Amino acid sequence: MEFLTELWLPILLSAVAVFIASSVIWMATPLHKKDYSNPPDQDGILDVLRRTPFQPGLYFLPWAADCRSGMKDPEFQAKLKAGPWAQLIIPPGAPNFGRSLVQWFINSLVVSALIAYVAAVALPMGAAAPEYMRVFRLVGSAAFLAHAGMAAHDTMWKGLGWRFTLTKLFDGLVYALLTAGVFAWLWPREGVLPLT
Repeated sequence: MEFLTELWLPILLSAVAVFIASSVIWMATPLHKKDYSNPPDQDGILDVLRRTPFQPGLYFLPWAADCRSGMKDPEFQAKLKAGPWAQLIIPPGAPNFGRSLVQWFINSLVVSALIAYVAAVALPMGAAAPEYMRVFRLVGSAAFLAHAGMAAHDTMWKGLGWRFTLTKLFDGLVYALLTAGVFAWLWPREGVLPLT
């Protein structure tokens, strides 16, 4: 856990940088404006959802309770063939953006701490500290994996378009570059105070 005492400042500042960048990307650019769509007959869908006692969770329609035998059931196959197919997320309550933003910042701190661990294991500190670009490359690679490694997951498994993947990759690249820059700038070097 020594890496936390050595790298607490880049952990904190990179999390802050990612938090600010994500806020700018989501609120001030058109990049994510098409991530969500207005469904047809929104009121009718909401009425059906209100009448149905859904517990919070993730639902897939049509659904076969037993994947092995249920998927082969002719009735299920007919539903599957007829479509439509849907995934439905029922959260435990109304959106709480304040809570979500706090959780996102905590997530960014945890990701930065894990990246710091990887970097501390791979790179020396102090007198033998590597040059800026070596730290930048290693931390940037780890940060890109952390922020964008699952970018294509929802496209492959949930049917979201490849545009969704590309925007997630772009977000991850921005976050990785910021994280790499902060860590490379503040990497512990003997006799060097990075903030002066």
